Amino acid sequence: AREVGHRRTARPKMLSLASSYTAFGFAPGAAAAVLPARRVMIAAASHPAMSATGTETLDFTGGALRNNKDLTDTDLTRMGRRARPNIDWSNLRARLEVEFGFKEEELKQYDDVSKADLLKGYEMMQLCRQFENACNQAYMQGHIRGFMHLDNGQEAIPALIADAIKPGDKAVSYYREHTHALAKGVSPDAIMAELWAKDGGTCRGTGGSMHIYDKETNFQGGWALVCEQLPYAAGAARSILLDRQLDPDGTKDDDRIAVVFVGEGGAQNGRMAECLNAAAKENLPLLFIVIDNGRAINTFTPDVAANNDVFEQGQHYGVPGIRVDGGSMEQTLKTGRAVVDYVRKKGPAIMQVHTYRFQGHSPADPEHERGRKDEKKWARAEADPIKLFEADEAASGLDLDGALKSVKAVVKQSLDFARESPPPPAELAKELEFPDAPSTDYNARPPPAGADAITRATTDPEALATCEAHVAELQSLAKRGEISIADAVNLAVLEEMLRDPTTVCHAEDLQAGSSYNIPKLTQQTFGKLRGADEIIDEGHFLGKAIGEGMNGYRPIVEMMNTNFAIYAMAEISSAGNTFATTGGQFQMPLTIVGAGGTAPNQALGAEHSQPFHAYIMGIPGLKIGAAASPDAAYGMTKSMIRDNGPCFLFLPVKMMKETKGHAAVGECMPINKCKLVHKASDDAVAGGRAVTVLTYLHGLKECQSVLPEIQAEGLDIDLIELRSLKPLDMETIRDSLARTHKVAILDESTNSGGVGATVSALIHEQCFDLLDAPVKRLCMDDAPVPYASSMEVAVVKRGSDVVKAVFDFMLKKI
Repeated sequence: AREVGHRRTARPKMLSLASSYTAFGFAPGAAAAVLPARRVMIAAASHPAMSATGTETLDFTGGALRNNKDLTDTDLTRMGRRARPNIDWSNLRARLEVEFGFKEEELKQYDDVSKADLLKGYEMMQLCRQFENACNQAYMQGHIRGFMHLDNGQEAIPALIADAIKPGDKAVSYYREHTHALAKGVSPDAIMAELWAKDGGTCRGTGGSMHIYDKETNFQGGWALVCEQLPYAAGAARSILLDRQLDPDGTKDDDRIAVVFVGEGGAQNGRMAECLNAAAKENLPLLFIVIDNGRAINTFTPDVAANNDVFEQGQHYGVPGIRVDGGSMEQTLKTGRAVVDYVRKKGPAIMQVHTYRFQGHSPADPEHERGRKDEKKWARAEADPIKLFEADEAASGLDLDGALKSVKAVVKQSLDFARESPPPPAELAKELEFPDAPSTDYNARPPPAGADAITRATTDPEALATCEAHVAELQSLAKRGEISIADAVNLAVLEEMLRDPTTVCHAEDLQAGSSYNIPKLTQQTFGKLRGADEIIDEGHFLGKAIGEGMNGYRPIVEMMNTNFAIYAMAEISSAGNTFATTGGQFQMPLTIVGAGGTAPNQALGAEHSQPFHAYIMGIPGLKIGAAASPDAAYGMTKSMIRDNGPCFLFLPVKMMKETKGHAAVGECMPINKCKLVHKASDDAVAGGRAVTVLTYLHGLKECQSVLPEIQAEGLDIDLIELRSLKPLDMETIRDSLARTHKVAILDESTNSGGVGATVSALIHEQCFDLLDAPVKRLCMDDAPVPYASSMEVAVVKRGSDVVKAVFDFMLKKI
């Protein structure tokens, strides 16, 4: 008999092994027949007893009870409903044997869960239920604000986490993560205080309900954008492999894994396929736990997804999967233990847990979706994992009342702690903007202890010799003033990877050096883990870099063209927010570098000519630079790699190979300063014939090309290269304006929302007293950049526009 709630219904006849496989999406060989739709009995929530004429079933179309009526899975789907899966341990055991390769002798260890472990699992489920109930009440009372997502009904999953996941394992979750954090060992006091926006919270009140992090227990989020956590977890799993590669002796007994949580709706996202590919390709110790509550936010997932068997998604990649009934804690523990052991020993796997979520997506949601209210009513009575366990024979003899009393005391203490904890100070927000002050001298930052020995012990001697010879050649070019911008960045990358073995590199076409040789020789020298050639999705490999950055590594991500980083906008945003959102727990030493910008007459069309540097200016926590010379490109790249926060360096796409010059070998350059490239003559300044010109990327070359024309008319300019777009060096700009009192900005971004708009606003706010005329912005038109030069000239500004602006200042036209 199978217990449902506090009543027993007859168990359906046991299926054959082949049929059971087919029912759950796996048929060994061609002999398995397709089963007809399973008939399922749905008990009425308001009538738990057996009727005199048979089991009563709820018709969700009208809410009426219908006696002796079976509903097919198809009937339920049409109503916006799902039955509990009829999965027996024998079915699960068979799938573990065939799909995961477990032998009979190995499977025996999972056949039983001890009474003590069952009690611990029940206690964890109750802790999660009582904690979430307390959160709901506190939300209604106004103590918790913003968005909050509760986990009631899905408690078998945290029970599994507490049972099978070790302290050293890395857990990465999404916005419904309170219970996952509890199960990972995060303090209930700190979680509740975080929800109450208190300084005693896990993240000092900076994260809130959707952003729970705890470095001590390796709980790494709490991420609010659907599916963004998947590549972060892949990066965390890569960091485990990197640890093993760099320290084989110290990690010889290492069996750590990373576990990532995702909903069945979110698992339809392309990030899932990308991460399955990455996990299979590198055999990552990564467990995907798919929380299948049938609701993508509130929408009934089968309404929008053609295939809800997420556990089968790995078949294409050789990643095994299994589905378990989350209504049965005992089955979830048995199956989960086996799957976790598989990941520890062999590689990635998927575990889909069929559940019902009792609450709405968040307390603020109206839940008007079809069938949702009836579903909750039924599920609370018939699919509650806590009630099901309490009614199960396995619970007999356990002190359930004592466990409940204990967890209620824990929850009360967490509420008291949150209530008494003070709010964080206002100044904390600004303190958490950057891990490193913008004025940091990166030349003074030493490499990790024993770095050179680790590099040599983990690198093939012949490959290392080839790399060092290449580095020596580039250094010679830099000293002679013959190195290109592209080669200068390649030199900086290789020097830093040789200097610090925690530095890694990701890029498309990396083995071939990408388009500009920026990652040249990284994989050939340091191997596939430290030099990762990537699939063509910038968001995916930037996401993996974020996961590595949170776990002790310094990833460099080369964007072949910075416009391609549009695919990674979500990840760039999260990278900028991470240090602050985690309350300063997790630094984000991430360097993004690539060629971009819009040169006059570059003939690349609109998509390759977008001002991505302007698009990301509003992302908090991000340092943004632009380098238009080999010296700047080299020195700023080295500094950004050593910075403990996220940095983005833009390079001029049309100057990467043609522009050559010197680079100060071995020296890091400030990443918060402008560069006065040309200073107007004292005579021109004294006569009021000088103008400050601010520019960056291709604009530097444009201004330098027209400088003789300007000087021929007895005029001059202070030419300032905006090497740091954020933070902006207002001190250098103000010093120049104190001399010239006039300023033009040759801006490689659009009129609306461009870099020049920000710079102009700051000048008017902070230097208005120094201006004799309004700021003149020479920016791109808001129209898309055309391919044809005859049209492009109307959109993209150039040197001739600078000449006209200088003349207009002199003629008082500005």
